[in-house]
Amino acid sequence: MSTATTPAPITIDVWSDIACPWCYIGKRNLETGLAAASDDADAPQVEIVYHSFELSPDTPVDFVGGEADYLSQHKGISAAQAHQMLERVTGVAADAGLEYRFDILQHTNTVKAHELLHYAKEQGRQLEVAERLMSAYFLEGRHVGRVDDLVDLAAEAGLDPASTRDALESARYLPAVRADQAQASAYGINGVPFFVIDGKYGVSGAQPPEAFTQVARQVWAEHREESAAAAAV
Repeated sequence: MSTATTPAPITIDVWSDIACPWCYIGKRNLETGLAAASDDADAPQVEIVYHSFELSPDTPVDFVGGEADYLSQHKGISAAQAHQMLERVTGVAADAGLEYRFDILQHTNTVKAHELLHYAKEQGRQLEVAERLMSAYFLEGRHVGRVDDLVDLAAEAGLDPASTRDALESARYLPAVRADQAQASAYGINGVPFFVIDGKYGVSGAQPPEAFTQVARQVWAEHREESAAAAAV
């Protein structure tokens, strides 16, 4: 039970897709912003939960072509425009400390990766697995759509390979993926990353770290006030 001196943690629910370049940037900016607030004398306590959002559920597991080809085919833009988009996001990623490698990226369907994130959450390792998947996809050119590859990545993040394989092959976490997507629709989320703070504040897009620092401090102050008011009753 919370007291006046120990408010409940802030909950940040993040809707994102493994294959969304802005989502990894948003993830890193969120972490950087929260790290700045962690230096406060009264540092906000935060719990982060990742939720599923498929940007392109019709994408085949083994997409033929590079990222520019995918953008050209699915966004109706020219190859030159696609390369310009990738150059822009690569620059923004670099500002966040991420070295994107679109030249080796393997575009794929991400539903199994989302199932893995739900399994990892149950095992208490969702944050580690989310980082491992995004790093593998955007920085290392690893495949994140096939069960065998996902089992290897999960093991690298500390999960048991046999149990992970069973979770993915059984598809028992697919309903949880669909539930996340239904919740996103109920919230009116049509693009990611999207951050929901304490179920009442929405933050859209890969905001700069300072924005996350500010909102964490603001919401933590609200938690302090609510805790103090409850203790005074």
